Amino acid sequence: MSSVEALERTEIDGFEVLPRVTPPSERALSTWVVHSLIQCKRLLLVWARDPATTIQTLVYPALTLLMFRIVLGNSITAATGMPSIYGQVALITLVAAMSGAVVSALGFKGEKFTGLLGRFWTMPVHRAAGLTGRLFAEAVRVLVTTLFVIAVGFTLGFRFGQGSLAAIALIGIPVLFGVGFAVLVTALATITEGVMLVSLIGIINTLLMFFNTGFVPVFAYPIWLQDVVANQPMSCAIDAMKGLSYGGTVAEPLLKTVAWVLGLIVLFAYPAIRGYQRAAETGA
Repeated sequence: MSSVEALERTEIDGFEVLPRVTPPSERALSTWVVHSLIQCKRLLLVWARDPATTIQTLVYPALTLLMFRIVLGNSITAATGMPSIYGQVALITLVAAMSGAVVSALGFKGEKFTGLLGRFWTMPVHRAAGLTGRLFAEAVRVLVTTLFVIAVGFTLGFRFGQGSLAAIALIGIPVLFGVGFAVLVTALATITEGVMLVSLIGIINTLLMFFNTGFVPVFAYPIWLQDVVANQPMSCAIDAMKGLSYGGTVAEPLLKTVAWVLGLIVLFAYPAIRGYQRAAETGA
């Protein structure tokens, strides 16, 4: 039957019959994109209606930035010669990206236990849409948090001093960092319980948060620790963001950041995919 004939109405025994429409393949690329966007919208609506998620996404990072500026701002500025707000804004956006990923992972485990993942698995939904839709939602969440933190930072003296393109690149770094970290957290969420997950990610967040270049430069750390601090993923991202806002080296820390993110995705993408599949099949 041609496409024109398929759209024509026909009559059988005097009854008008609607045209037969062939459903798109569940494995088609267009289906994956549409279903991923639907899953992304679903998660964003769930998070927007949850006060705890709103606090974690917006209020907590803003208050943390304000606290750091009041308590440590002048001391760091005097010690480094650079306004502390540039490092603090970069630091808080990355910390918010990581801590928000934990909330998302706990939501994933909740959907597993309630059987929602299993129900999606038995429906005509693209198999990859659930995971990619979650990563899309994570990217949007990190973007909103980053913009909000930067807006608060503007009231405290933060400025984009390197032009509009540098500003766009700066905003994109936490989003890229957050997606890579979300892949790691999703992989861990499929093999650990909720309490263990929070504990593991809490340890990682604490170590990265306090041993980076967001507070003080690398030379302020003990000599034996300087190489570790300078090359850990959060320091690389912070240095790139400071270079894109206040000024300084950009290329090297940016390339290191991209390498870290790609490394996380390559290392944990397959465990995350397999774990998500097992969780959905178990629920089904």
